[in-house]
Parts: sequence; C-alpha cells; structure tokens
Amino acid sequence: MPRLWISLRLLLPAVWIGLIVGLSFIETPLKFLAPGITTPLGLGIGRLVFISLSIAGWIILVALTLIGQARPRETKSGWLLIGAMWLIMAVESFLIRPALAARSDVIIAGGDPGESWLHYGYIAAELLLLAVLVWYVAHASRSIRIGQPAA
Repeated sequence: MPRLWISLRLLLPAVWIGLIVGLSFIETPLKFLAPGITTPLGLGIGRLVFISLSIAGWIILVALTLIGQARPRETKSGWLLIGAMWLIMAVESFLIRPALAARSDVIIAGGDPGESWLHYGYIAAELLLLAVLVWYVAHASRSIRIGQPAA
C-alpha cells in the first residue's frame, strides 16, 4: 500500500499540471484563433472548460488531502503546500471566476464591461498553482528511494 500512496502523490499533481498547462495556457488562447469562433462563443466554451478544470482540480486536491491523511509521515512542508493549493483554488473558484463569469455575461449580451485586472489575476493564480504543484511533486519525489522497499 505505501507504494500506492507514493505513486498517487506523484501522479495526481502531475495530471493536474498537465490539465492546467493544456487547458489554461494552450487551449484558451488558441480557441479565439479558430475560424468561425466569435467572442461570445469562445467565452461560452471557455466557461465550460474552466468549470470542468475546476471540478477536476477540486477532486485531485481532495484526493491529495486524503492521501496525506492516510500517509502517517506527511511532513509539515507537505501540508503547507496542500494548504497553499486549497487557498489558491478557493480564490480562483469563489472570487476570481465568478467575477469573470459576470463580465462574460455582459460581453455575451453585447455590452462592454471595460478594462479589468481579473484575467491577469486568474493567470497569476494559475501560475502560482503550477509552481506549488511542481514544488509538491519535487517534495513528494524525495520519498522515493531507488532499490529500497517503500516505507
């Protein structure tokens, strides 16, 4: 069973990293370059993509938290990284994304909500989350001892 915890502590955040890079930083900008995609259509698709990404992120985060609980030797720094993930996800899900959804509603209805820092805030939060996830993977990989049985 310990090998399973070690594997999941590496695999789950790695999958999350791939989702964020693929959806937030590759799919999102490219979507608006596709032929026939209007701004309202792109915003509608983006909303669905980011809701799905958020749900996947929350599921992975809960799983990482439960794995940390099941693994008696989780370190204080491991818990701090998990706590940082919870904080970033809460800010994205409950502060930034609802405000972005309200702005996209105005645009879809034909209005102009004006300039906003929200997209930059969301990008910064995603970059911070990526950094924390990479740090967590590096931290979790320290528990691997090549050639020795898992503890």
